[in-house]
Amino acid sequence: MSLALHVNVDHVATLRQARGTRYPDPVEAAIACERAGAEGITVHLREDRRHVQERDVRVLKEVVRGTYNLEMAASDDGLAIALSVRPDHVTLVPERREERTTEGGLDAAGQRVALARVIDPLRAAGIRVSLFIAPDDAQIDAAAALGAEQIELHTGDYADAVGAHRREALAGLRRGATRAKDAGLRVAAGHGLTVANVVDVAAIAAVEELNIGHAIIADAVIMGIADAVRSMRDAMDRGRATK
Repeated sequence: MSLALHVNVDHVATLRQARGTRYPDPVEAAIACERAGAEGITVHLREDRRHVQERDVRVLKEVVRGTYNLEMAASDDGLAIALSVRPDHVTLVPERREERTTEGGLDAAGQRVALARVIDPLRAAGIRVSLFIAPDDAQIDAAAALGAEQIELHTGDYADAVGAHRREALAGLRRGATRAKDAGLRVAAGHGLTVANVVDVAAIAAVEELNIGHAIIADAVIMGIADAVRSMRDAMDRGRATK
């Protein structure tokens, strides 16, 4: 099974919003990423609009040639935009205004009613729904029960850990990915992944897609975005070859 790289271009928009300019444009970055080999583009339209704007979401729909993944909170506002734009799939993520970036996964098991209010109309519109969750049995089972077609496993604990703790976190990702696949779910993964730590995650056979943003944009500052994407692609391929 091939492994897809979806590049999150949020932090191109972060740089733009820092000065209130029209540049750098995340749309241009998305085009460059696809030309460099990315199979998809991800953006997170946060409720506070701290980086990606609704304009970006709508223009990207017109230019992305691979898979277009819109991350958003399970809100009425997000739902209305998603139904209007119709990305290939929507990933529901938790949001807190005071966080720097998404912290942890959704509590799918504890928020079934609220999530169903968003998931059901998205699915009815033909939009694939993914839930960003921890590799926890209860959360995976809840995602399947809610009718999500995909999950994205939160890899932050793995990325932040060292030594034995990292090995334990990796084992948890493997177990979660296998459980999800056995439940009929497609499996993606992401958060905190870098060229240095992506290899072992890429080696998990059940994982079909990685969503990576911050590390690629950070590397692009030094080496350019095309080389940053190719570098990540090469590291992922090394991991997949070891499975």
